[in-house]
Amino acid sequence: MDVLSDVLHAVRMTGAIYFDVDAGSPWVGESPGTARIAAAVMPGAEHIISFHVVMAGSCWAAIGDGSLPPARVNAGDVIVFPGGAPNVLSSERGGRSEPNLAMYYRPIDQYLPFTLNHGGDGPERTRFICGYLGCDARPFNPLLAALPPMLCARKPADGSAWVTNLFQLAMAEGASRRAGGETILAKLSELMFVEVIRRHIETLPEDSRGWLSGLRDPQIGQALRLIHSRPAEEWTLDRLAREVGLSRTTFAARFAHYVEVSPMQYLARWRLQLAGRLLEQPGISIAQAGAEVGYESEAAFNRAFKKFVGVPPGTWRKGRSSPVDGAPLA
Repeated sequence: MDVLSDVLHAVRMTGAIYFDVDAGSPWVGESPGTARIAAAVMPGAEHIISFHVVMAGSCWAAIGDGSLPPARVNAGDVIVFPGGAPNVLSSERGGRSEPNLAMYYRPIDQYLPFTLNHGGDGPERTRFICGYLGCDARPFNPLLAALPPMLCARKPADGSAWVTNLFQLAMAEGASRRAGGETILAKLSELMFVEVIRRHIETLPEDSRGWLSGLRDPQIGQALRLIHSRPAEEWTLDRLAREVGLSRTTFAARFAHYVEVSPMQYLARWRLQLAGRLLEQPGISIAQAGAEVGYESEAAFNRAFKKFVGVPPGTWRKGRSSPVDGAPLA
């Protein structure tokens, strides 16, 4: 079981490329937090991650509130804002502007991405593409909490193949407006995100904590694979510890150190994520959804779901089936 792939599938990761920008110095591009534009750019997505791929030139990237120092990004680098924070790209360090909310909408009479010329007529030019990744945040998405607010993935120093090379080809094809072009770019953005996460895992310090570090640890990674491959099984702390070759006490402490919750808490939360998806399927009863993920009774499932999610599964189902307003922002 590939745990990262399982999570990305269960939280319904989807991508979209919105802007292809050719910027001349001096320039500043400020993007709003994705919560402000969610209904306009990705209707129906519960959480939206923003990203920028630098295709040519270089610039500065920063979080809008200044909570982290700006990062210099160059051609081939990818900058991701997993929490959907307001962010700024600029030709000069510390540049700021006001976001134009009218730019963010799903066009019905033209193709994505929007092609923009931006900034001044200076000799230093930067080309970058901007996009979004939508996903579920609830009931449980372990990936979101494991990522920093700003994540920069550098182009490999050895010049090996990298997702920006694929974007170059796709953007060139996109100029011809062939059928399916938007879908290709959307799928490439999803591929890009997975590769960025993989590179992030590889660069984590040996003593780092978090779900991603747990994936890398031999014993905890194996335990996560067991949970994800057979979530409805009657796992106990003792049984998981035996399966990974650790004592009960050592396993419990090691799992909590990396994943930051106990093994049984993680199992319960992941079951609820899977149950949440099942509840959206027509014809699946609340009792069936609970039984499918390992609950012996509907009452036990109701109690667990309400305790963690805050509402009973029936209320959750009604809320998830409500229409989402996807009108453009003015």
